[in-house]
Amino acid sequence: MKHSPGFLRLVEDAKKRVREVSVDEARRMTESGKARLIDVREESEWAAGHARGAEHIGKGVIERDIEQRVPDKNAELILYCGGGFRSALSAENLQKMGYRNVASMAGGWRAWQEAGGPQEGSRPG
Repeated sequence: MKHSPGFLRLVEDAKKRVREVSVDEARRMTESGKARLIDVREESEWAAGHARGAEHIGKGVIERDIEQRVPDKNAELILYCGGGFRSALSAENLQKMGYRNVASMAGGWRAWQEAGGPQEGSRPG
């Protein structure tokens, strides 16, 4: 997907303040129970397939719903989207809300699939 220059500037600015973790680090942390993996993609993207064990809280509602779903502001949260851009923007907003241990998974869903990460949901093709 070709992103607009304004969107890319916004993402690059957010990434200056957001911790990114690799797919391997995200897998280790979530499989050991040290972190919650949160998919911020659209409902249709989630339904087409997602990381095993992930929770879905779409980018459009995460700021509204996160405090109810994850009241502990010290919880370790790893967000992902399709390529790591929307998750960086969401992670920055959660940090502004007081979440201290939030990260964005570098490369997002595409990197998870390329690394052979466990998946669930239906996948086209």
